Amino acid sequence: MSSVLFDTPGPKAIVRYRWIGAATVLVVAGILAFVVFRFIETGQFTASKWKLFTFPRVWEQILQATGATLSAFAVAAVCSVVLGLVLAIGRLSDHKIISVPFTIFIEFFRAVPVLILMMLMYYGLPPLGFTFVTPFVAVAIALTLYNGAVFSEIFRAGIESLPKGQGEAAYAIGLRKSAVLRLILFPQAIRAMLPVIIAQLVVALKDTALGFLITYQELLYLAKQFGSQTLYGSPIIPSIIVMGSIYIVLCLILSGVAKIVEVRTRRSPRTPKEQAVTEDTTTKILGIQAGNQSSGASI
Repeated sequence: MSSVLFDTPGPKAIVRYRWIGAATVLVVAGILAFVVFRFIETGQFTASKWKLFTFPRVWEQILQATGATLSAFAVAAVCSVVLGLVLAIGRLSDHKIISVPFTIFIEFFRAVPVLILMMLMYYGLPPLGFTFVTPFVAVAIALTLYNGAVFSEIFRAGIESLPKGQGEAAYAIGLRKSAVLRLILFPQAIRAMLPVIIAQLVVALKDTALGFLITYQELLYLAKQFGSQTLYGSPIIPSIIVMGSIYIVLCLILSGVAKIVEVRTRRSPRTPKEQAVTEDTTTKILGIQAGNQSSGASI
């Protein structure tokens, strides 16, 4: 089957694409080889640079920092998804008195960088009397506000991408808009936009690293501390490699879990209850259509 976006490449184009791919691989491999060579030349792989990571206490601190990263991410992920659903419902409202304020809120927090939100929460709110704002609270609130605004647009795009007949059929059997969104449109939109949702969650996970600028003791904050240990030769590069590897593993785990969820939601069979609801809905729609046809025939 040919793609509708571009024509199927011919023999010459295929050869050209292969040469371009091979050249790209060689360039990337050359850059990586140069970086590794510079690391070796500057002694970044010597035993003295990595001696710090041979102590059990160091790995205990790394586990604690990983837990702090995951804690902030977990709170922000759950809260931002809930906030995104609420904001999407408000923006999709038919009443401008509701949709306009929600739209302004969404566009504002989508435009403000996460780091500015964190610094505003941590340095700006305590002088106003909000003494409960700790680094953890500042990171979680900032990530929630930003990602909640982004999730609201993801959900809205998913709902608007659905066929209009989905909502029209639900309205035809007497459902209100809130029930249509909750029972029909949102479940389908979330399934359709699941890859985008997971991609944004990965972004939120990586954005927790910005918390080190407000003294939140996560992985990057710990890497900065380890890198400043002059007793072990200031191992900043080894520290970044270790912490970066942990971030990569966490992101891969999150992506893997998301893939499993996506596959299961697409293949999961309907339960008897869901099947009964679907059959009942179909019967009602067919009954309405038959009634309209019979009315038209009698007229």
